[in-house]
Formats: sequence, structure tokens, C-alpha cells
Amino acid sequence: MSAVPTGGAGALRALHLARPADRPLVLPGPWDAASARAFEQAGFPALATPSAGIAAALGHEDGATPAAEMFAAVARIARAVSVPVTADVEDGYGLSPKELVHRVLETGAVGVNLEDSDRTKGLKEPAEQADFLAAVRAEAGPELFVNARVDTYLHEDTTAAAVERALLYEAAGADCVYPIKAPVEDLPELRAGIAGPLNFLVRPGDPSFAELGRLGATRITFGPGLLLRTLAGVTALAEELLREA
Repeated sequence: MSAVPTGGAGALRALHLARPADRPLVLPGPWDAASARAFEQAGFPALATPSAGIAAALGHEDGATPAAEMFAAVARIARAVSVPVTADVEDGYGLSPKELVHRVLETGAVGVNLEDSDRTKGLKEPAEQADFLAAVRAEAGPELFVNARVDTYLHEDTTAAAVERALLYEAAGADCVYPIKAPVEDLPELRAGIAGPLNFLVRPGDPSFAELGRLGATRITFGPGLLLRTLAGVTALAEELLREA
């Protein structure tokens, strides 16, 4: 099993707690070892891999990365840095909780992001997902930080539905909940209904990190957004080179 970064899941968990309202935890999403090192060298205390970003870097469509390739990519990232890494492993690739926990820990990651929808069947039953999360928690104990993604906004469901699922997942042992693509204006309602740490996906045009924190976000992630910004720079460079060729 790979070496766990200093502090491990406990250090990652502590980063989410007792934060000032205007200082949410900002976790950049590296897609390879080089980007991970850049974010660590800039001073970020932890990193959160995005499955969509890794998929793009490996030449796959989002959601089409084979499990073995995803785990290998996460392992390269975790080996490249000394800060805690949490890994987005989509819906767990159909693995049993025992196998999933083993394979995540084997990469050196100390956290996991698990979504509650199937790309072909849609949202999973909340009780079914809660049972799965509880089994992951029982298998991992304190060795993994569990971020439970709530996909209701992807299916045009209500904020109340997101809160209902979030509470079930917290009760099942999730350390943090992640209503992906929640609009900024829903943050206060989500914060009022959810007891624990709340992950917010930031997008271009959203308020500052400090304001998102004041509205209720505990943790800020980017999905593949940072890779897309980097690719825009690469495209500009390519066009510049072509003009000079």
C-alpha cells in the first residue's frame, strides 16, 4: 500500500472544521502529477482530483475512464505531493465497499468523492446510496475522508431534495456533502439545512471565495475548471506558435 501523506485523513478532516465564515477551504483539482506539484508549491494544504479533468487528460470522455486508469492517475498525483489528496472516483465503478476502500487507500489518497447517480439510470435511491456510504465508512473507519456528492441539481430537482439526501448521507458517516452545481442563491438554504461541511463547485462569474464562504460554503472545488483554464492558455500558445511558424 502506498505511503499516506503526512497527517492523512485526519489532517484533511481538520482542514474542514472550525473555519472562519469568510475562509472556506479551497481545494484545487490537479489532473496529473505536474499540476499537483504546482498547486502544492503555491501553498494549498490539500488537493481534490476531478474525475472529469483526469478523464480529459487521459483522452476519455467524462465518465468513461476505466477504473484502473483512474486509480493509476490518482496514485501518480498522490505520489507527487506531500499534502493530503482526496480522489473523485465517480460512483465507485461498481466495486464493493471493501474493494473500493482498498483501491483508494492503495493510491495514497486519504479522501474519496462518491456521487449518487448512475450515468445511464439517473439518481440512485437515497436510502440505497446512504447504505453504500455507511458500508464505505465502516470499511474505511477514520482512514478516509468521505465527500458525498448530491446530484439532485443535475436532474432539476429541488433544494429541499438536496438537503434531504445530504442529511441521510451525513447520518451514514459522510464527512462532507457536495450538492454539485447548486446555484449561488441556494447556498443559504443549503447551509441552513445541512449540519456539516458543505462543498460548493465554483464556476466563472461566481462571487469571491470569501463571499461564497459567508453564504455557506465550507469547501470550494473546481471540477475540471482549472484544466479548462489551462487548456485555454495552451490554445493561445499554440496559436502564437503557429503565427510564427
